[in-house]
Amino acid sequence: MKRVVLSMALAFAMATAGEQFAMSDTDRAMYEEMLENNPADIFVAEGGEIFEEELGGEEALAKFLGIEENALPKYIATFPRYIEKLGNVVGVDQVLQAMMAEQGKEQIKLKDPKMFSILAYVKSLANDEQFNIDINANEHMKASYELGKQTFMTPRGGRGLSCNSCHNKDTIGLILRTQPLPDLAEAGAGATWPAYRMTKSSLRTLQRRFQGCMNNALMAVIPIGSKEMVGLELYVSKLAQDKQKAIAVPGLKR
Repeated sequence: MKRVVLSMALAFAMATAGEQFAMSDTDRAMYEEMLENNPADIFVAEGGEIFEEELGGEEALAKFLGIEENALPKYIATFPRYIEKLGNVVGVDQVLQAMMAEQGKEQIKLKDPKMFSILAYVKSLANDEQFNIDINANEHMKASYELGKQTFMTPRGGRGLSCNSCHNKDTIGLILRTQPLPDLAEAGAGATWPAYRMTKSSLRTLQRRFQGCMNNALMAVIPIGSKEMVGLELYVSKLAQDKQKAIAVPGLKR
């Protein structure tokens, strides 16, 4: 009963706010200016320097993955994916951590802004590629996708909300916290992170964005890199793939 009441309250709040503008004129002008000069480009450039100097760059990444260097863009577009040598379905950032370990270097934490920058650079190598994720490739991918879908759909936390509570056909376009709720598939959400968030003045990753939503919804925050979080990224990335959204990193978000 409590979940029903909370969900009705959420729906009412969004419906009554439905005619509000998502951005002020000042914010909109700033956003349009940033589209021409995304602040995230600085972080991406820094990530590229770290990647090259500390990890050996694209040549080292291709060698770690067992592929030709010129195949990297299309291969990156298959993540999250199962990597046999790691024994799990992982994101690109976890591959970078594994490279650090193999090279005997201290691993940068997945939640570290430095990792966000490196990840943004590596994912930008696949810009203009479309996702080519095969969720039926093996039992590991099937299980990760189903876990991600379950995580997306399952209500939990103090407000009895799920990811789907705010991103379903009945709520898309309504205004919540001054922003229109997007159709994650049409928005190609999985294809546009890491992104610069204007409200945070920093580069964020998709999994870090998930954590922000969870915190706002009074859910227990799932750790970055956990099986649930990787599955959630896989699920949302597959939504972008189904809509044939090309990878475009770094994104720009309010």
